[in-house]
Amino acid sequence: MTYRLPPLNALRAFEAAARHLSFKDAGHELSVTPTAISHQIRGLEDYLGFPLFHRLTRALQLTHEGQAMLPKVREGLECFAAAIESTRRHEASGRLLVTSPPAFASRWLIRHLPAFTAAHPEIELHMGTSMDAIDTHAPSGVSGLEGVDVRDDESEVFIRFGNGRYDGCRVDRLFVPTYTAVCSPRLLYGMRPLTTPNDLRRHNLLHDESKIELLDRPLWAEWLQLAGVTGISPDAGTHFSDPGLVLSAAIDGVGVALASKPLVEAEVAAGRLIMPFDIVIHRAQAYYLVVPEAVADRPIVSVFRDWLLVESVKVHEE
Repeated sequence: MTYRLPPLNALRAFEAAARHLSFKDAGHELSVTPTAISHQIRGLEDYLGFPLFHRLTRALQLTHEGQAMLPKVREGLECFAAAIESTRRHEASGRLLVTSPPAFASRWLIRHLPAFTAAHPEIELHMGTSMDAIDTHAPSGVSGLEGVDVRDDESEVFIRFGNGRYDGCRVDRLFVPTYTAVCSPRLLYGMRPLTTPNDLRRHNLLHDESKIELLDRPLWAEWLQLAGVTGISPDAGTHFSDPGLVLSAAIDGVGVALASKPLVEAEVAAGRLIMPFDIVIHRAQAYYLVVPEAVADRPIVSVFRDWLLVESVKVHEE
């Protein structure tokens, strides 16, 4: 069967302009100028023999013919995109964006990535960090992820720290961190040896205040209470607005910090940090792999998910 069809770009321009009722917004979405959108639609109207829009002074309105044509054009574009997508399902290659909390990326994920990149050189990883990947006391959910379009070429996944309830996404729990005191080995000796929790009276407490509204942030007041230590102000010490600076200060011997055990495993293994006490704080929140449904079945996403779940199991084994 021979199909007599107008140019695909003109149909895309029409669908975008009809959705936004704006040539300017349609051009922004398709990375062309509003004038180019107008020309493409004008050519489509000439091809069809009838107008698709009423061009008012400050607005666009679909004509009756445009309203009738829009649902089928949209359905056709979605079917076309799905057909293209199905031809790529067997290929686990391309560009994958991974966004995670800063501390998770710098202290855990990067340390594990060499094995993944060596096994999958065909995957182009792009790593990003955001404090917004950490749940706060605001309502649950990942704003906007459920709206990811299957027609987008890029695949993006998210690692979040929070409650695990994210609408429109497939969610896998990676691990639940526990928190404990960490410091430089140098603090165990010298003029003020740190041998018991009560010795913290003579040491500087380091505080992470990078995001005050974080859900169930571990604080020194709770740790000191668990340790049975009194006579120490839980707010005394040095306060930081960057979690990376807290650990850097601890490594340099500035004081004692509270840290997530999985995120300091490399520093402890290298002898840069020690965990002098067995007292830990438990939380219900965990790290989760969060994948928008629109991209969840792509091979590139499945490969990364399978690898990450295997690596996260090792946290429970250590």
